Amino acid sequence: MTKGVIATPHRLAGEAGAQVLRDGGNAIDAAIAADAVLCVVYPHMTSVGGDLMAIVWPAGASAPVGLIGAGRSGELATIEEVRSRGHEEMPERGPMSVTVPGTVEAWGRLLERYGTVGMAAVLEPAAFLARDGYIITGHLSDELKGEADLLGREPAAHALYPPMEAGMRLRNPDLASVLTDIGRTGINTFYRGAVAAAIAEALRRRDGFVTALDLATHHSQWVDPVTVEYRGLTVYELPPPTQGLTALAMLARLRRLDRRALEPGAEFIAAFKKIRDETYPLRNRYITDPDFSPAPLEPFLDPTRAVADASGHLHEGGDTIYLCAADEHGNLVSLIQSVAYGFGSGIVAEGTGMLLQNRGCYFKLDPAHVNRLEPKKRTMHTLIPAMAARDGRPWAIFGSMGGDGQPQLQTQVLINLVDHGLEPAEAVARPRVRVQADGVKISVEADYPGAGELSRSGLNIELMPPKHHTLGHAHAIIVDGPGTWRAGADPRSDGSVERSP
Repeated sequence: MTKGVIATPHRLAGEAGAQVLRDGGNAIDAAIAADAVLCVVYPHMTSVGGDLMAIVWPAGASAPVGLIGAGRSGELATIEEVRSRGHEEMPERGPMSVTVPGTVEAWGRLLERYGTVGMAAVLEPAAFLARDGYIITGHLSDELKGEADLLGREPAAHALYPPMEAGMRLRNPDLASVLTDIGRTGINTFYRGAVAAAIAEALRRRDGFVTALDLATHHSQWVDPVTVEYRGLTVYELPPPTQGLTALAMLARLRRLDRRALEPGAEFIAAFKKIRDETYPLRNRYITDPDFSPAPLEPFLDPTRAVADASGHLHEGGDTIYLCAADEHGNLVSLIQSVAYGFGSGIVAEGTGMLLQNRGCYFKLDPAHVNRLEPKKRTMHTLIPAMAARDGRPWAIFGSMGGDGQPQLQTQVLINLVDHGLEPAEAVARPRVRVQADGVKISVEADYPGAGELSRSGLNIELMPPKHHTLGHAHAIIVDGPGTWRAGADPRSDGSVERSP
């Protein structure tokens, strides 16, 4: 038995991760088991057909390592081809938005390097739930009803995910078979075998861009995280193509504020919006696949640098899962995974039970834009797990779903932990704010301190219900010492903190 802790956005995922720890697996094994379960029970948020990013601090290591499991555009993807089909902007849904799924290969790389119990053991809980079925939550029921038009466009998607009420049981036997096959034979079946053939054929029939060759040649990338100092901490984020530099840029500017200016209220919100408005244009101007155009660090980490304006693709939702785990050996993992928008592209590859992501919607059709669509390219990516260290030792694992808003949500969680000294459970639950995609309106949860008076502050405030999902599902673990942790799971989700005693 391994002693450990895991925080996830769904109770069933946390229970699966904790069971893997009890069966002798480590934090990485537990995180993948939980993630696979989320691919079954949270299909509006994530999928085996999505992408995955992780930061791992291995036991005994002096620093963490990052894994970028982002899929590339298809070999057939060009601006000219999209425009020839009558589009002035990249389609948000459908076959042209699909990129290569990166999750399964990332699972393989993580287990190959750090796992202890093997692929079959970590995928079995998810396969069981897909085969036997699970009780859907109110959150999933709302999404199934809200996206009925999208899912109704595709017979396979509609058959699998019709409108359903909370409390009903949902089964996905095709996905159970896929997970079982991956567990039995490894990732090759997904990228070069029967699953790959099903994905390629589904996209060929729909005039998509991803081919069998794109799937067969996919690979993840190990990277060194990028860092910034904040209040005596070293904060770690993933480099491009993720928007991790945007989160670091916000922290580099927030650290110049007096702690009193970070107390909830109109002053903080105004300062926070100004920082967001200075940093997001940097993201939109510079961040894309570094194999095509490396992003400079200086504009992000130098608080005096700013970009007047730069166009970008911003999405209001947060259709992603974030989880974190730690074990008694000293392994820590911060993991985030997504299908991009809710239910992704809306396409289920027939026979797989698996929604394909629409991550390609973030590409631009402007040939002069840094994130322009090109064949075999990774788009600017919203997924950003995070960690923080103090005096060279890991101190916090944290992150949040929330699409383009992740840098804003993450930094507020860290402010709560560091500047306000809150316990992890309170830090992730505390009311948050988010500058909306239009850059003008500011979402504020109705239980935010003084929310009722903010409308008189001159800020463009839109009050949201308390614990609203657009303000993210954040989770966090504080490492107090070997085998000793404090953890919190966001009450905006269906999640929990689970422990292996």
